[in-house]
Amino acid sequence: MQDLAHIVRSSFPGRRIAVIGDIVADQYLHGSISRVSREAPVFILRHDETLTLPGGAANAAANAARLGAEVTLAGFIGDDANGRLLADELATASIDLRHSITVSRPTTTKVRVLAGQPHAVRQQVIRIDYEDRSPVADDDIKRLAEEAASAVSEAEAVIFSDYGYGAACRRVFDAVKAEADRRDIEVIVDSRFRLEDLAGAASATPNREEAEAMLGRDHTDDDRVELCRRLGMRSLLVTNGNQGMTLYAADGEMRHIDAVGPTEPVDVTGAGDTVIAAFALGIASGLTHYEAAMIANHAGGIVVMKKRTATVSADELCSSLEGGSPDREAAGSA
Repeated sequence: MQDLAHIVRSSFPGRRIAVIGDIVADQYLHGSISRVSREAPVFILRHDETLTLPGGAANAAANAARLGAEVTLAGFIGDDANGRLLADELATASIDLRHSITVSRPTTTKVRVLAGQPHAVRQQVIRIDYEDRSPVADDDIKRLAEEAASAVSEAEAVIFSDYGYGAACRRVFDAVKAEADRRDIEVIVDSRFRLEDLAGAASATPNREEAEAMLGRDHTDDDRVELCRRLGMRSLLVTNGNQGMTLYAADGEMRHIDAVGPTEPVDVTGAGDTVIAAFALGIASGLTHYEAAMIANHAGGIVVMKKRTATVSADELCSSLEGGSPDREAAGSA
């Protein structure tokens, strides 16, 4: 096997990755509990700060960029305050938004309220999702398909991120895959609800629950291999939380990868985005799917030990790959 840390240092920087899909704003509202309300038996939360971070496809893009890639992101961003805050964060991360489309729909936003006593650790008490579930306009889908294909025309690997909000639809996928096939590059899919509708990609990264939704709770390894074949994919990388990952190949080969790091995660938010970003970068760097999965496994093990939607740096990843204790940044760093 190649020196994977060397590949991260020498080959990841400058790799061109196109990320296509559902762009989400992950917001964190921090507050201090001041007293109990006289109106109802609830705590009154004094607002301290609100952070807006990239979520969904935007988080996959942020992770790839943090590892040194040149990233182009194609999706919908709402013409609203949250969309502008998110666009600013993405620009700060040097993510190319030329192929993303500003629309009149509100930006999909997930607000996590974190509360605690003034000098105590904040804990999540509720999540509020702002979603527009109405169908996306045909003209917007047509334009996104064109922009996505244009983004892929300059890429070395493609991440297709489907969170079910309308951007990662079959029409856009078909345009992406056609351009990827023309250039002989791989498309890797992360689909929350409908992986079977996105057949034909090179690989996909479902978690255990998503695999169970397709195959049933009592499915076997052979069932996963057959799913890989049915989807017309070279491989299927199934993540199993603190039990690591298993890579299934269409030729029937199965390779389990043990989890790295502590078995109790701090925060699993967005871990799948980190995994697919590292996996795609490994493939773009010429690694086998198994070698890319090894890198992705370490990246996932690092990011779940951080608070909030987070990213992994190349230094952290190399330290972990080399067998050291990753020099993780302060909890909650992005």
